[in-house]
Amino acid sequence: MKTGKRVTDNAKKVDSHAFYDTNEAVELLKSMQSAKFDETVELHLRLGVDGRHADQQIRGAMVLPHGTGKVRKVLVIAKGEKADEATAAGADFVGAEDMIEKIQKESWFDYDVIVATPDMMGLIGRLGRVLGPKGLMPNPKSGTVTFDVERAVNEIKAGKVEYRLDKSNMIHVSVGKLSFDSVKLEENIKAFIAEIIKVKPPAAKGNFIKNISLSSTMGPGIKLNKGQ
Repeated sequence: MKTGKRVTDNAKKVDSHAFYDTNEAVELLKSMQSAKFDETVELHLRLGVDGRHADQQIRGAMVLPHGTGKVRKVLVIAKGEKADEATAAGADFVGAEDMIEKIQKESWFDYDVIVATPDMMGLIGRLGRVLGPKGLMPNPKSGTVTFDVERAVNEIKAGKVEYRLDKSNMIHVSVGKLSFDSVKLEENIKAFIAEIIKVKPPAAKGNFIKNISLSSTMGPGIKLNKGQ
């Protein structure tokens, strides 16, 4: 496959053997010729754990200081007062059995996150095979199974990101847009790295963060100095 000139030129700007401080990496990323859209900035961490063991799994969520730059549609599955609370908090879709039926019968996925109250999880469990592969199944660890519906919706709208160790023991997360102010990107990046260090499993031994890289949607990977 032929590589475009923009991609080739951008790749030349990065020393593949060097490790950059966060501020240097952000400035380098922002200096690259942009695509015709506002690219997402992505952080990739390879961790010194073995996700095959339950005591070394890593999963959670956090609100980035400056959000992700993406507007996320939230579906809340709840009843009564909690449904009213979700509507007041700005959820895009709110319902109970009707929403579950809509997903089942229409394969409806016009939302980014599902928040559910614990009492609804028995019904939502039937959708495991449908929602699971798409990463949409509500989960207490990510704060999407809760009676505090208002807080959950507000956090998601404010820029909450979920993270999970993949099969290659890596975590990938969006930390903003290329149009973000450099300082805001740096603060998002540092906050997420601090979050991962905070949730280090007690069973993890040795070098926990093996390497970190930063990239934009269309840009090359830039290796980060782990001390920054």
